[in-house]
Amino acid sequence: MQDDRSPNRPWLLLIHQLPSKPAYLRVKIWRRLQGIGAVAVKSTVYALPATAETREDFAWLLKEIVEGGGEAMVCEALLIDGLSDDQARALFDMARDADYEAIANEARALAAALDAAGGGEEKTEAHAQVRRLRKRLADITAIDFFGATGRLTAEGSIAEFESRLAADEGMDAAETQAVLTAEDLKGRIWVTRKGVHIDRIACSWLIRRFIDADAVIRFVPGKGYVPKPGELRFDMFEGEFTHEGDRCSFEVLLARTGLDDPGLRAIAEIVHDIDLKDGKFAREEATGIAHLIAGIALAHAGDEERIAQGAPVFDNLYQYFRKKRR
Repeated sequence: MQDDRSPNRPWLLLIHQLPSKPAYLRVKIWRRLQGIGAVAVKSTVYALPATAETREDFAWLLKEIVEGGGEAMVCEALLIDGLSDDQARALFDMARDADYEAIANEARALAAALDAAGGGEEKTEAHAQVRRLRKRLADITAIDFFGATGRLTAEGSIAEFESRLAADEGMDAAETQAVLTAEDLKGRIWVTRKGVHIDRIACSWLIRRFIDADAVIRFVPGKGYVPKPGELRFDMFEGEFTHEGDRCSFEVLLARTGLDDPGLRAIAEIVHDIDLKDGKFAREEATGIAHLIAGIALAHAGDEERIAQGAPVFDNLYQYFRKKRR
């Protein structure tokens, strides 16, 4: 299986021109492009990663354009100059993150409305809304070619909505989760997605600083990875330690391991504000730390390098909060 983040991967480009009339054709084609997950690299040039499925999608779309009186061609290309593979992938991640953010915001709004109402009719409607959000999430995931980070937030927000429904019905499973000690987790292999950023860097620091100094951390593709027996996944879809409700993976890992430390809680709030971008804790340190981590990510492509460079940032933060508390 080809690594989605391998350099010089082939891309499919749809180059098209539509007639000025009928006007509905432009809307129809735009919606179809959104539906198959294509992104615009020029005003009339759309891209998809080259796979058998995306070739078929573009072939059908080309047929619709031509039948509508337009012109179109599909070509396979390598990006050489002007737009790099990383920049192209960033366009796809940005588009999917926007989709995921819309789902997360709607899930939060529905959960808040449920709390305010709480009647039987509202609960029946809420179950229908959950199914609808799950369907939307599945549709977006199908065109999330590179594993955009926003999926975890969307999944967590829907899960929080579901847990509130379950809690009202006496089935709140979150309360039954056992607290794990560092001894329970020592000697384990930890797995997370490639291209680590704030949440995964912070989790890696927490694991090696407070749980297992010799922990092995492996970095795998965000999509299609099948965990091996004994592995613990963090900040990954369906992982053992990942987003839950409106909590980022660092917050979940902190709570599940019972590390009740004011300094770590302060760091968790900073990581939350940077990762989820919801301003929940309004930590004044968040902007500066976000810039530091972004600089590390830009300067270092390797995941271990990013973690190694990020560790002193969190070490210093932790010491700062400890001394500030004294």
